Amino acid sequence: MKRTRFVDREDAGTQLAAALADREWPNAVVLGLPRGGIPVAAEIAHRLELPLDVLVVRKLGYPGQPELAVGAIGEKDVHVLNDELLAKYPVPGGALASVERAERRELERRVATYRRNRLPLDLANKTVIVCDDGMATGSTMLAAVEVVRCMDAAEIVVAVPVASAQAVLLLSRRAHRVVALHAPISLGAVGRFYDDFTQVQDNDVTTVLAQFVS
Repeated sequence: MKRTRFVDREDAGTQLAAALADREWPNAVVLGLPRGGIPVAAEIAHRLELPLDVLVVRKLGYPGQPELAVGAIGEKDVHVLNDELLAKYPVPGGALASVERAERRELERRVATYRRNRLPLDLANKTVIVCDDGMATGSTMLAAVEVVRCMDAAEIVVAVPVASAQAVLLLSRRAHRVVALHAPISLGAVGRFYDDFTQVQDNDVTTVLAQFVS
């Protein structure tokens, strides 16, 4: 059996940090997508000596097809829609509003759990490195990039250990740079690239974030 490429998320983050060390990162911050992106992002932030924060974002899925992202919501009432996709696949009546209400409730729950009244980092005019533990379709990361863009970031860098080639192409159209250590045409499950892909829990996220709070 062929050995997977990463021991765990921490190992993946260490390898990503090495790939990102090809340049200086002044005025930069690292954001991790919860939950699995946080251990990856933490290793990058630690090794590049950058601030770390969580990026709480929720996709707005097409009613009945939740994997088809037609928009996204984030903190500070950020709300973005894919007008081109909605023009092609109109959403009937108040169905999208219903989806957004449900996702807003989950976003607020996660914000309360992870932040514990701590304010998010200011992203205005910053270089923002957005991390996850992998990208299959890229739809969640695309939503994250759109939210970061609405927060006036100067440069957006997507950094993941593994992604499908299609996801890399998709994100390269919206981010300034995409760093993926492995980008096979046929990805399959992200977890098969890890020896240990244990699910990350909410308390794991808060524990990691607490290490970066001054």
